[in-house]
Amino acid sequence: MIFRLDRRLIFPPAELAEPSGLLAVGGDLRTERLILAYQSGIFPWYSEGQPLLWHSPDPRTVLLPPDLHVGRSLQKTLRRGTFTIRLDTSFAEVMIACGETPRPGQDGTWITRAMLRAYAKLHELGVAHSAEAWQGDALVGGLYGVALGGVFFGESMFARVDDASKAAFVTLVQQLHRWGFDLVDCQVHTHHLERFGAVAWPRARYLEALEHSLTLPGRPGRWTLDEAAVDAPP
Repeated sequence: MIFRLDRRLIFPPAELAEPSGLLAVGGDLRTERLILAYQSGIFPWYSEGQPLLWHSPDPRTVLLPPDLHVGRSLQKTLRRGTFTIRLDTSFAEVMIACGETPRPGQDGTWITRAMLRAYAKLHELGVAHSAEAWQGDALVGGLYGVALGGVFFGESMFARVDDASKAAFVTLVQQLHRWGFDLVDCQVHTHHLERFGAVAWPRARYLEALEHSLTLPGRPGRWTLDEAAVDAPP
């Protein structure tokens, strides 16, 4: 059963989602609804021209920060300082670049103009964040997501140079671990994420872990890397 949302700030239980993960249609992208969605294990995912669709997949792909795996080749790239990694210096540019990146098997993008506006508001509130890989003045890769309590909900990443998004992702996860985050929500499986140590959890297990992670203090506000995270080897 797919639920239809109205202006009321409410979601059906995530456990009622279709086998595809689709739970509800409609509603809006106001800040309060987006935050409630993430707190409930739900996220928006739709394309331009479609109605607003809300998902809660089962299984759910997650990464525990202590379990992060960094391959030898990427370790060398990080040690060489091929990229300068920064946080929250070009959030809008990262989102736009993610939306412009072609995805295998996908036409168009779910990062619509409405999504750009909505997540820009979350960023202004210190709830949405970006990790960026730079070479000189050029933004060459990165990712963005939402942080609540001790969980980071990864949304999308892009790379214009080999290993750029990987370097940003690894540096971010290492920093999250230092801050006490205990869960990275990767949403759906990719081989790319699996190589980093991401695993598939039943939705019920994910929702239980999410409930605990949301009780942690988190890191609201604008993010910057700790010096220890910049200098530490992977």
